[in-house]
Amino acid sequence: MSPLIAIAITTGILSAVWGGLAAALGLISWVGFLGCTSYFASSGGYKALLQTLLCNATGMLWALLLIHGENWWGAGMAGYLMTGVVATLMCAQAKQQWLSYIPGTFAGCCATFGAAGEWRLILPSLVIGALFGYLMKASGLWLSRKTQASTRVTDPA
Repeated sequence: MSPLIAIAITTGILSAVWGGLAAALGLISWVGFLGCTSYFASSGGYKALLQTLLCNATGMLWALLLIHGENWWGAGMAGYLMTGVVATLMCAQAKQQWLSYIPGTFAGCCATFGAAGEWRLILPSLVIGALFGYLMKASGLWLSRKTQASTRVTDPA
């Protein structure tokens, strides 16, 4: 079986599992899918998983700063200016190797805005979602190897 089809199958199965798990735990399923998507869009592997987790978390923190910072700098034009400053800092943090996955940072930030800053739900949803993304891809590559005569399987991404 091709890696793409195998990953599609395992992604479908684990997406259903994540949806049920999120509902059972009271987590936000779509936020988990942002964590999953962040991982899928990365280069893959353990290092990418760790970068995804760290960048999603820092993105969440940047969003919380903007959400709660309005009490310090007020709304309106100052808020827009601070959004620009924070977006700049979200990109600049990429100078640090472990925080260099900018799309993961923005995904964590967007999830936080979309979920109204409910970080107690956002953080575990992002973390478990990224872990599911890793499992989806790894299990798909495993399935592809097991169903092919050749043991050489390349990642379709």
